Amino acid sequence: MRIVIALGGNALLKRGEPMTCENQRANVRIAAEQIAKAYEGNELIISHGNGPQVGLLALQNNAYKPVPMYPLDVIGGESLGMIGYMIQQELVNFVPKSATLATVLTQTQVDPKDPAFQNPTKPVGPVYDKEEAERLAKQHGWTIAQDNDKYRRVVPSPEPKRIWGLKPLKTLVEHGHIVICCGGGGIPTYFDEQGNLVGAEAVIDKDLASSLLASEVEADIFVIATDVNGAYVDWGKPTQRRIAEADPESLRAFGFAKGSMGPKVEAVCRFVEKTGKPAVIGALSEIDQILAGKAGTRVVPEKGVKYAE
Repeated sequence: MRIVIALGGNALLKRGEPMTCENQRANVRIAAEQIAKAYEGNELIISHGNGPQVGLLALQNNAYKPVPMYPLDVIGGESLGMIGYMIQQELVNFVPKSATLATVLTQTQVDPKDPAFQNPTKPVGPVYDKEEAERLAKQHGWTIAQDNDKYRRVVPSPEPKRIWGLKPLKTLVEHGHIVICCGGGGIPTYFDEQGNLVGAEAVIDKDLASSLLASEVEADIFVIATDVNGAYVDWGKPTQRRIAEADPESLRAFGFAKGSMGPKVEAVCRFVEKTGKPAVIGALSEIDQILAGKAGTRVVPEKGVKYAE
């Protein structure tokens, strides 16, 4: 079975946690132990987020005044190398020593005319209180937005249109290598008016790009592994219920929040609609149960909604 697992941001850094190398390694180690449960007998492709890391690298980059800050696509590439290295190194400790791994700095095509470039929505970097966020926004020319009870910098997040380099990605997978790719949604690129491939000042949504990746590599199942065990109706209320299974149309109709579960729901729905194969949103700690069809919110083509007991 060919599996694409998209790691949620919590797998790399928990909300409000200091962005130290040690903290990120510790979180990646926990994630790697769980991912390893999906390896035996399967073809495994792993993607991940990079929002906090891109923001941190941008802050560090901006601290060196003799040169202008590097553009977001270049900083994104830096973050993917760092995160891919950590995942690759930690995962080696939990899979058989005969396993081979490869990290690919994937480029993703976007439309330079995407309206997202005029409406930044993608949170990057650490969280701040309102006063500190407003000060930094004025100092650096950032756009900021509320993120639950805190504030974060937001940048453009255009729609992923195409994953570049699919042929070598498929070759690696077909030859039995564990592949880490499409991190942070991939590095955003597009063709300019002269026909040259160039980078875009943006960060792509990891879940939507991972959905596109899963479709294009012909995955048998697409899993978004996060810190909650599925999608819920009436979340946070006494009446909350986990959706155990639903079709794309029914799941979208619940109207999940754009800033949290919404992109994940849209990502799994797109995969199911394109391929007719299942997709799941669930807890990273339950990855083996998810693959057995016993955990998470499973999205399937068949009409109807089932709730967890």
